[in-house]
Amino acid sequence: MKYKLNFLILFISFLGVNTYSQTKTKASYNYLLYVPKDYSKGIKKYPLVIYLHGGGQKGNDLNKLKTYGLPYLVEKGQNFEFIIASPQCPDNKFWSTENWFESLYADLAAKYRIDTERIYITGISMGGYGAYITALDFPDKFAAVVALCGGINDSDTTRICNLSQIPIWAFHGTADDKIPITETERIAKGLKACKDKNNFKFTRLKDEGHGIEYLYEKNPEIYKWMLKQKKSK
Repeated sequence: MKYKLNFLILFISFLGVNTYSQTKTKASYNYLLYVPKDYSKGIKKYPLVIYLHGGGQKGNDLNKLKTYGLPYLVEKGQNFEFIIASPQCPDNKFWSTENWFESLYADLAAKYRIDTERIYITGISMGGYGAYITALDFPDKFAAVVALCGGINDSDTTRICNLSQIPIWAFHGTADDKIPITETERIAKGLKACKDKNNFKFTRLKDEGHGIEYLYEKNPEIYKWMLKQKKSK
């Protein structure tokens, strides 16, 4: 009977939106910023994309972020129709270690015209984990999540339903030997059990490994899909 009761409690926790909020130390991280070319020509508000890098770009040198992903494309001169904020995670941290989001968002909201109904988060590898976990911590903030070869921590599986109302597009290589595709598969499985069914789009990249950062450059559908998602008031 005790076993059945414990199972029932776990099952209910898994299906419902877990409102448990982890206590994390607030922190301010340095970040790169991109604003669209026409930003200074008007008063309109712009979508915001927060880009989270992988483990190899941690540190205190923002130039390290320019080796791939959105900061790389900005450095090459590519234009985007949204604001991009690319924070840098310190060497001895992970994206889940501290509450860096509130400080970053407060700074951006105070300085730039942001469309609060279109705030997105994306990341790759460690940044893919960060995208999921930041959305878990602040589910009311994001209109969509795009995660490349990411996952969630074991401790976060009981609150997976926090993501159930956020559109997500996940990419993962079937031959990834650093972060196996089973990490994304368990997110998909967990979301299916939620009361509120999630718009979870899962692209399995056949025979591809961990190096799928090229998608930010070669797959413009990511941005088209992302910008179609809008957070209801």
